[in-house]
Amino acid sequence: MEVKLTTLKNGLRVATVERPQTETVSLGIWVNTGSACETLERNGISHFVEHTVFKGTKKRNSLQISEDIENVGGQTNAYTSREFTAFYAKMLKNDVELATDVLADLIMAPTFDASELAKEKEVVVQEIKQTNDDPSDIVYDYFQETAFANQALGRSILGPAEKVRSFNADKLHDYMKHNYAAENMVVAAVGNLNHDEFVKMVEDRMSGLRAKTDYVKDAQHYTGGSSIKTRDIEQAQVLLGFEGVPYNDADYYPVTVLSTLLGGSMSSRLFQEIREKRGLVYTVYSFANAHTGSGMFGIYAGLNEEEIKQYMPVVADELKKIVNEYVTDKELERVKVQLKASMLMALESSSSTAEVIARQHLLYNRVIPVEEIVEKINAINKDDIQRVARRLFVSKPTYTLLGNLHDYPSYDMVEKYLRF
Repeated sequence: MEVKLTTLKNGLRVATVERPQTETVSLGIWVNTGSACETLERNGISHFVEHTVFKGTKKRNSLQISEDIENVGGQTNAYTSREFTAFYAKMLKNDVELATDVLADLIMAPTFDASELAKEKEVVVQEIKQTNDDPSDIVYDYFQETAFANQALGRSILGPAEKVRSFNADKLHDYMKHNYAAENMVVAAVGNLNHDEFVKMVEDRMSGLRAKTDYVKDAQHYTGGSSIKTRDIEQAQVLLGFEGVPYNDADYYPVTVLSTLLGGSMSSRLFQEIREKRGLVYTVYSFANAHTGSGMFGIYAGLNEEEIKQYMPVVADELKKIVNEYVTDKELERVKVQLKASMLMALESSSSTAEVIARQHLLYNRVIPVEEIVEKINAINKDDIQRVARRLFVSKPTYTLLGNLHDYPSYDMVEKYLRF
């Protein structure tokens, strides 16, 4: 995969992968900011900005933004995470400049009209209510808040309703002034396009973007702890977590392999032992979430409340096996093949590829060659898996329960299960 990169005079990076055999182009603007970059007083503003730039610019109203893309069969969307915000589109190859103009317009000239803000506040409040009403969704907010207590990384992406309702145009413009700058943004495109022509499109529209950000990012540190919340629902939500690793940690790939081996597929240890052999759960999986300054390793299950007392010791036993015994050569090889195949399959999608090259430029200031990632995965051995398991699973656990709870293991009991 040949990635072409041009850096504009203001520091804005423009990256492309040319695929002339296709009929479409996926493109977008990725910003290295999100809820982990907010103050307590402005929790939720990153997500609200992502919504409200679509409500109108100096050139287009809300309907015109949608119609300009959809009239030519294109698609556009956006998302906010804890450390990234993205605005992206997929278009036929002849409509790249139109999409570039619309996306740049969102960043360079949003108006934040008061009447539109008033309506969108209620839309976002409904989104907050929807999240709160979904146990399998809100439990992750409780989990994050417990794992990273009293810091921006632990707060919700959507923010509380009262703060969302307090945002006005001045606050939104001020946030974008400080958090949206060339140095923490990448414009990426993949598909049937010419790199130099695309650079010119971006330069014509975004050369006026300020060069440097001007905000202080909250420090990230894992705390761990317990969060038990009772709600009258049929299925209990259980999350167990440990301190993970940040993106730039040398153990990033070994931890990813460990997560896949433990609970990343139907052949994984947790799925086989807990669902297939014991029938304790419908859903069980593990995950490794990296951040720029910290990380978290987690295990999720949805199960009947009365099964939690059986479930937790079994999970602890599976973790102890990883810590105390070597994984088999066959198991390790299968997991490494799964990871490599998943990565290569994802890169066949132009949208996924654009996301990868943008985020890697923001995180590492380069695109990591596929061959380098494959080499790192291939180099992981049984000692690495045991070593990172011992590193992670001795950290203070994060234990989050949500459900119609009556009889369940206490936090002290979970810590006792996890004594290696």
